[in-house]
Amino acid sequence: RRLNVRVNIELLSVSNPVHKKDLAVRLTDDTDPFFLYNLVISEEDFQSLKSQQGLLVDFSAFPQKFIDLLQQCIQEQNNDIPRFLLQLVSSAPALDHAPVSLNVVETNPFKHLTHLSLKFLPGTDAEIKKFLANCLKCLKEDKMMLEEKLKRTEEDLTRQLSYTQQSLSEKSRELDKLKNDWTSYTTALSNKHSQELTSEKERALQAQTQYQQQHEQQKKELENLHQKSIQQLQNRLSELEVINKDLTERRYKGDSTVRELKAKLSGLEDECQRAKQEVLSLRRENTTLDAECHEKEKLINQLQTRVAVLEQEIKDKDQLVTRTKEVLDATQEQKVILEESTEEKQRHIEKLETTIKSLSAELLKANEIIKKLQGDLKTLMSKLKLKNTVTIQQEKLLAEKEEKLQKEQRESQELGQSLRVKEQEVCKLQEQLESTIQKLEESKQLLKTNENVITWLNRQLSEVQMAKKLDSPASAHAGGRAAVSPLSMPDRPPFHGSGISHPISPFYAFQNFLEPTHSKNGNSQCPASKAGTSFSLSLQVQLNSQLSKLSRCLDAHTVPEVGHAANKENGAQLGLESKYFKKKDDSIPLRGLSQNTLNAEYLRPHLPARAQPAPKAAGTPASAYFPG
Repeated sequence: RRLNVRVNIELLSVSNPVHKKDLAVRLTDDTDPFFLYNLVISEEDFQSLKSQQGLLVDFSAFPQKFIDLLQQCIQEQNNDIPRFLLQLVSSAPALDHAPVSLNVVETNPFKHLTHLSLKFLPGTDAEIKKFLANCLKCLKEDKMMLEEKLKRTEEDLTRQLSYTQQSLSEKSRELDKLKNDWTSYTTALSNKHSQELTSEKERALQAQTQYQQQHEQQKKELENLHQKSIQQLQNRLSELEVINKDLTERRYKGDSTVRELKAKLSGLEDECQRAKQEVLSLRRENTTLDAECHEKEKLINQLQTRVAVLEQEIKDKDQLVTRTKEVLDATQEQKVILEESTEEKQRHIEKLETTIKSLSAELLKANEIIKKLQGDLKTLMSKLKLKNTVTIQQEKLLAEKEEKLQKEQRESQELGQSLRVKEQEVCKLQEQLESTIQKLEESKQLLKTNENVITWLNRQLSEVQMAKKLDSPASAHAGGRAAVSPLSMPDRPPFHGSGISHPISPFYAFQNFLEPTHSKNGNSQCPASKAGTSFSLSLQVQLNSQLSKLSRCLDAHTVPEVGHAANKENGAQLGLESKYFKKKDDSIPLRGLSQNTLNAEYLRPHLPARAQPAPKAAGTPASAYFPG
């Protein structure tokens, strides 16, 4: 059922013996004065609550956050599918002074998430008496205030009545005077109007006779004009019929041309679409080619710089070659001069020999001169030999430089060939890249399908294993009841069925226990999905006595254990390899719903409900809607 409940949130400061702050939350119903549930949370209690429920808020900020959650429930209460709900869950079949838990639940298509669970204690007789006394006191104060207001309003109304009576008497006198004046004025006006009416009737008769005469004349003129216009229109009609025939013929011709043009247009549109597709493909190719050209331009720039350096070196070597050629030319000129001088000396020797033959007597004297000349010749010959060696060395240097030039030319040719080879390699690599990208996309699709299959298999395996373990009668009397914490958070039993030793929430076990019972009855879906999630901001009080039986069944069966962490949810002993149970970003954890939300969902189809507003600020009472 659904209730309209008032929630009071107060911060109490206690200074004896130590200064403390406590948060007091009270649940009341305006229609039921005996509906009273209290909760006092100290800072120490809040720390244990924070550690048990995994809260991320300090004690100072907790009241405001709790109020924010209630306001979100108020905002969602009028929606068909509310996102936030308030549930008041009781273990007893009715609210007969039994402790209850208030849950703030967020609903989504997958599961119900409990953001906060607070355990409220029912008010004792003394507390209810105190609460009723406070309510009586407030009502008496309101009554006193209302009585004072009533007295003031009665005095004001009596004064106003006397004043209005006086003004009424004065107004009645004025009205009598006005009535007398009005009767005299109306008689005078009626006399005037009767005289004016007679004069106007006479004028109207005269005007009527004049208008009749004018009307007859205009009628005759209009008849004549009408006959003339009819004749003109008939002539016009015959002409228009001839024009219409011509136009119809033209229209048929135009329709045929339009059909031909439409056929041509459709063909042109198809060609245009093909051309657009080709343009898009060419643009894509152009972009890729631009990128390739950019890379090739970079390579060409690098090679151009290298060629420029090589050309500079060639120029330097050309300059050296020209210098060596100049030196060679100079040496050759010297050689020619020396040869000429030698020829002249040989001629001179021949002349001397002729003179020796003729002048044998003077040979002895000439021998000395010849010896001197021979010594000079020897020195000249040695000089000539030195010059010849220098020229030979220069020729060798020239030959070496020419060989170096040829080598550099060969290197430039090899570089050009390597450039072409690299361009071909770049084209091949691009083709390989495209093929690898296609393979990558195909492998991604395969991976996605494999992951979906693996998740589905994991769910099927886990459901089958849980069903087998719940159906096995071996553990019917083995398990003990889970211990309950001071804030109604039960301890988690170990998972004996599989080889996992980490704890599991009992709420997951409760859900797994309920699933086979529903499947036997032919209802595989959650009842909450059939009844709809239109139960917003409301207190759900579970009045069905079947919960006690279900809890006994839970105690009788051993509770399977499921890990908290995402990588332990799908254990390694479920029949698949360990690589399929690695944690992924897009994987969905297999967790059960909480016990409170599941109990509420189990009973929801039997309990219709409505929603109304809840509290808005701390310390002030505010009515909230809670399905119970």
